Amino acid sequence: MADSKELQQIVERAVAQVLDRTLPKLQAELVERVLAELPAAPAQTGAGSPVQGGHANGNLVQAVASIHAGTTQKEILRALLDAGSAYGSRIALFVVKAGSASGWQGRGLGDTDAVKDFPLDLTTGPAAHAYQNRIVAPANIAEMDRRFVKQFGGPGNEQIVVLPLVLKDKVAALLYADGGAEGVLDGPSLEVLVMATSAWLEVTSLRKQAQRDVSDAGPSMERPPVAAPVQTVSSFSDPFAAAPPKHVAAKAAPEPEPAAEVVEVAAHAASASAAASAPATAADPFAGMSAEDADTHRKAQRFARLLVDEIKLYNQAKVAEGRRNKDLYDRLKEDIEKSRSTFQKRYGNTAAASGDYFQKEVVRSLAEDDYSVMGANFRK
Repeated sequence: MADSKELQQIVERAVAQVLDRTLPKLQAELVERVLAELPAAPAQTGAGSPVQGGHANGNLVQAVASIHAGTTQKEILRALLDAGSAYGSRIALFVVKAGSASGWQGRGLGDTDAVKDFPLDLTTGPAAHAYQNRIVAPANIAEMDRRFVKQFGGPGNEQIVVLPLVLKDKVAALLYADGGAEGVLDGPSLEVLVMATSAWLEVTSLRKQAQRDVSDAGPSMERPPVAAPVQTVSSFSDPFAAAPPKHVAAKAAPEPEPAAEVVEVAAHAASASAAASAPATAADPFAGMSAEDADTHRKAQRFARLLVDEIKLYNQAKVAEGRRNKDLYDRLKEDIEKSRSTFQKRYGNTAAASGDYFQKEVVRSLAEDDYSVMGANFRK
């Protein structure tokens, strides 16, 4: 009991220090990065004329700050649409699930729910290009989904843009924008806002997972274990799974979180549907263990992923350079060893110690399963 309480206090202090130290720094870094993406000249519309009102850099900084002020996924995504409406007269967010896109909310297309549940075609046009290639797709309205054009019309200058919101290397949503009747369409600024949204969703996810792992430590480890979802590799599932479609919305109910805390899945959760469809003995690597040991192994895996995700998030440039030069460990040695020590303090004397999960996650996530990328000084 005493050991558990002491362990909980250690983890609480460590997580609190990391969050207090890194989150303000990260927010400032995100602002700097998105500002670096700004075009040197005034933003242009799709027709080639300056955006009405000439949005200054200061306005874009305020827009990014409004996104960073969100603490839940719904707040963050609404802030994206609210801020984005200054750079596109008509915008709409479509959630991607299993190769299909469904409308969530919009601005300038009627009321905020005018696009709710609208099925966007991902097989052709700019939506398909943005989804399949994970890049911004400017286009003419004639190339857009005909059903969308029939229902919502098009902009006066016929220019549109579709932007992918990428989380954990997967397209979680698509942002459609056009200039409407006013002709206000600033694609580069919208791209900055989408980038800021993606980054902040991942930061929020890491923070929540850190807090959850703290609550899992200490006395909670002594309670009878509860069956936990199978943890395999990190994957992304439907961010808006909690949002009910219109045709079943007759019952009065509180408004759901639009993305069901989407990036929690991106940070640590496995695909529940894949786990459910596979045989238990094949899907669960801990099937032969006691329930308590299996639970400890799963938590250790989760914690290792959290630690390595944090390293990766805060050192994106170093990771890219290290992979190119095959000296990744030398560039990230201090961060890796600090996180390794944190992991060892928590799980080094538990049943999960034999899994070597932190080491495996470093190779899997940072080196993309290529030991040579880590360099000669990395111990195998």
